[in-house]
Amino acid sequence: MAVSISVVLLLLIMAVIFVRNGALKISHALVCVLLGFYLASTSMAPTIHSGLTATAELVGSLRP
Repeated sequence: MAVSISVVLLLLIMAVIFVRNGALKISHALVCVLLGFYLASTSMAPTIHSGLTATAELVGSLRP
């Protein structure tokens, strides 16, 4: 659950930065949000979730 919240916060911060810089329009952000909701309801959702979890574990295990 903590990984999901972290990813959501990171994506939210990036979207806000893009919108403020003019690189991402509000309409584009809404399309991205809708795409996320539609992906969450498909059969690909568990695969995407496990891929993000594996990536987070890999990054978390790296030592500088």
